[in-house]
Amino acid sequence: MIEMTGARIIAESLVRHGITVVSGIPGGANLPMFDAIAETPVRIVLARHEQGAGFIAQGMARVSGTTQVCLATSGPGAMNVLTAIADAKADSVPLVCITGQVSRGLIGTDAFQEVDVYGLTIPIAKHNMLVRRAADLPRLMADAFHIAASGRPGPVVIDVPRDVQTELVRFDAWPETGHADAQAMPHTTELAKAAALMAASRRPVLYCGGGAARCGAGEAVTALAEALDAPVVTTLMALGLLPVDHPRNAGMIGMHGRPASNHLLTDCDLLVAIGARFDDRATGDAKRFCPDAAVVHIDIDPAEHHKNRRAHVALAGDAARILDALLPLVPSRARPDWSAHRAVLRELHPFSLPALGDPKSPYGVLAAVADILGPEAIVTTDVGQNQMRAAQVWPCSRPGRFLTSGGLGTMGFGLPSAIGAALAEPGTPVVCVTGDGGLLMNIQEMATLVELGLPVKILLMDNGVLGLVRQQQAFFVEGRYTATTFSARPDFAALAAGFGMASLDMARCRDGRGALAAALAAQGPALIRVPVDPDAHVYPMVPPGAANSEMILEGSHADAN
Repeated sequence: MIEMTGARIIAESLVRHGITVVSGIPGGANLPMFDAIAETPVRIVLARHEQGAGFIAQGMARVSGTTQVCLATSGPGAMNVLTAIADAKADSVPLVCITGQVSRGLIGTDAFQEVDVYGLTIPIAKHNMLVRRAADLPRLMADAFHIAASGRPGPVVIDVPRDVQTELVRFDAWPETGHADAQAMPHTTELAKAAALMAASRRPVLYCGGGAARCGAGEAVTALAEALDAPVVTTLMALGLLPVDHPRNAGMIGMHGRPASNHLLTDCDLLVAIGARFDDRATGDAKRFCPDAAVVHIDIDPAEHHKNRRAHVALAGDAARILDALLPLVPSRARPDWSAHRAVLRELHPFSLPALGDPKSPYGVLAAVADILGPEAIVTTDVGQNQMRAAQVWPCSRPGRFLTSGGLGTMGFGLPSAIGAALAEPGTPVVCVTGDGGLLMNIQEMATLVELGLPVKILLMDNGVLGLVRQQQAFFVEGRYTATTFSARPDFAALAAGFGMASLDMARCRDGRGALAAALAAQGPALIRVPVDPDAHVYPMVPPGAANSEMILEGSHADAN
């Protein structure tokens, strides 16, 4: 017979599920939980804001591919972590968020720091639970880890009243730890239909999203691309699925994707969508996305099938396993006319990035940092122009090296997720690419970073504006820059010093690359400021509601007004 308090059950369940680090902030409603975890080998990382705690856990989950945990107290603590939960849902990140709640007898009385966490998280979590009895906790904790990791991964919220945490209960044995379910395979007739479409196609394209990257489908995708003589295009979330220099890798598509690849999609007659959800940032006007193509849609989540684009064949399950089953059914043959057409598109629509050789320019500094740190470095980004530039230039070698908020587009993601990445892979170089707007969203986590002494380098693109919003104002509202300019510009070097962090201002360097190399090689965290012209736009750009082929290119943005 095992006798434990609810808080101790939570703590021991974390250990049993292999959790070594949790991030969070204690409060009155979750204090017993923190106290119990402190008696285990699990390391507690004290974030400075609950949103930061959620993104620290996300950074660990995105790099490790395993479910991670964040903690928050009731009321404002739970409210603060909601954005990180919604972000994890949008990007299919396995997360368990455990919140404290007021005691059972106070629920519904508008008690101090009471909010309806269960109700609030229904639309933004994969699953949520309000624990009524400590005796249920062993099973519910195992269920949470099982649900978070199974099928399409996502966040699970467990709301635990304070008196449930202190309640002493007895139980006979621990349940089996929660783990991901094995996925069923599509029927052989459906596989045969998909293979027949592939065999008959003359202009196939493989369109891969975050699901393909997450399940390790890179080799199978490459093999299918070789059999079909097809290019592979990726979404933002699939960067690294194929090495950047792989001959089959046609690059990122969508709003800021490669021009030739966006045109390529218009001409294909078969689209094999693998772990992608036809997001509007990737497709542009969905009605004009691959207008003449039959669609084979492979996704672990059947709810994604036919949601944004009707599929001719929909295959539900693990993408890597489905591709392995399809490969023997697909005849291998060259498609020389299609290869020639792709070469013509690359000539007609070249993709060049400005000032790539200048380490003081926005693109040049990214290229230099990537070259200095090597292919195993992890980059996290905020959201905006810094994110798109990093996506365009960073040479991703494999999945889990490029972490970004894709579905929700959350400013403030970069810094705390970089902390999580560094915790998940000690010794691996980690760079947070951010803008001044994004950094200011969660700048308090610089204190967490310094306290942990992690070697995260913050690469700050400082242009004094909300860059991507301002770019849309320039293109689409005749340059009316409403509420996008920061009239008060922080001294980020002084802020870094105030937090106890080293800094480098690239504007003051004669030898930009040498200064970068020294800053990146130094022990501990550092902030590297790169001044950026607020009118330096990111090209190409697909206007909202336009087709991907209607990109705005450098020198033509006046046409958008």
